[in-house]
Formats: sequence, C-alpha cells, structure tokens
Amino acid sequence: MYKLWNELEELKTKKWVSLSHLMDNDSPYWGGIPEGAVKLGETLVDWDNPYVECEIQSFKFPGQFGTHIDFPAHFIKGANYSETFTEKDAVLPLCVVDITAKVKEDCHYCVKVEDIKAYEEKYGVIPKGAFVALRTDWSKNWPDMDKMSGTGEDGSENFPGWSLEAIKYIYEEREAAANGHETLDTDGSAECERWGDLACERYVLDHGKFQVEALTNLDKVPNAGAVIVLAWANFKGANGLPCRAWAICE
Repeated sequence: MYKLWNELEELKTKKWVSLSHLMDNDSPYWGGIPEGAVKLGETLVDWDNPYVECEIQSFKFPGQFGTHIDFPAHFIKGANYSETFTEKDAVLPLCVVDITAKVKEDCHYCVKVEDIKAYEEKYGVIPKGAFVALRTDWSKNWPDMDKMSGTGEDGSENFPGWSLEAIKYIYEEREAAANGHETLDTDGSAECERWGDLACERYVLDHGKFQVEALTNLDKVPNAGAVIVLAWANFKGANGLPCRAWAICE
C-alpha cells in the first residue's frame, strides 16, 4: 500500500555490510591526542539508584576516534562543521578502488590516477556525487596501533593511502562527494614525507568535502553498484565524530 515501505522491504532483501569498527576503551587513536581522552561506558546511574530502575552510562571520546567522519573545520579554520551536512549527504553511491595487490608488494603504495582510470575502464566512470573508498585491506591490522601505523624498528610510520593527484582526480574530474579509506590517515606515509604535511586530507577539507577514516570490510562489498549510508550524532559545531557506516549491496 505504501511505496516507501515496500521499497524498504525490498532493500532488506539485499546484502547489508557494516563498514565501521566496533569501538572500546582499547581502540587505537592518534598519538597526539592526550591520554585519558577515551572513557567509554562508565556508569553514571546504577541499577540500585532511588529514582527509577535503570542504568545510565557516559561516553568520552575525541571526535577523531574509531571509524570516524572528518568535516572541513577539522583542518580549515572557519570552515564548515557537522551541521552543514544534511541527511541527503549521508547516502551516496559507493565506489571501491582496490589496490590491495600493490600494497602487498609495497606497504608505502599510494593510489595513482592510473589506478582509478583502470577502475573506471572495468566498472564505468565514477558518478558525480559518489563516495570513493580506497581498499587496501589495512583494516585487518585493527586494533593494533603499531600495525595500523606500520611502525618500523626506527620508529617510522609505513602505510599506504591516497596520493594528491588521485584525490584531485576524483574531486576535480569526477566531482565526488566524499572519500574514505581503511588507514588512520588519508595520505600514505610516502605522501606525508613528500609534502611535509597531510596534503591530501588538507585538500579534501579545504574544498568543503568530508571524509571517513578507518573503514573496514571493504573486501565484503562490490567495487561498484552498492550504496553507502553514514550516520553520526547531531552535535552542533563538531569537526569530527565517530561514524556508523554501512553498505547496501545487490
């Protein structure tokens, strides 16, 4: 009788895949965040309280924690915060560019424009307004922070990611809406060294876009044809928040 209800029932017959890590007090986060910034699930009101039989918990965490979404104000002073983005910005076509084979050969590999063009030759042109996710299988290192950072014996960080040229391509040539990746940073470690900055992340946020970091299960979704759904708490003035993300696949 009701069209949307029928369409929802149809959607529920599809494959739904969680793209977010399960978080707890031992989940890794950027070393520049002070200790004590994460306190999850502490009891504020216990069952034996005199008011009503219930339990209430508190959750303390930095915005950039677990699988999380970065808004422009995270890197750009005066730029847009979370409330700028609407519910329609949170449901997007999902394109997954897979560079796992190259990452196995070189953990420093940063996706190139040629990789994205090869993807388009196989799956079609990335549509305007798409969410472009970079699959590296780096999420399999979660929740080991040293493995996520690729920490070497000399203390160096070694991990794959985006290149500035590839980021510019998906936004300038294909007009993507957002991007995401399995690593804790947009820029691969080689790009960080190349530019002396997180140039890829800065580019994304400086252009008014958002991104999702520390995605998982990209190996369980198709490279093209799925839809990504993002959800975050509706705080005013947030420059980053933990994000629940999932894909709906044929």
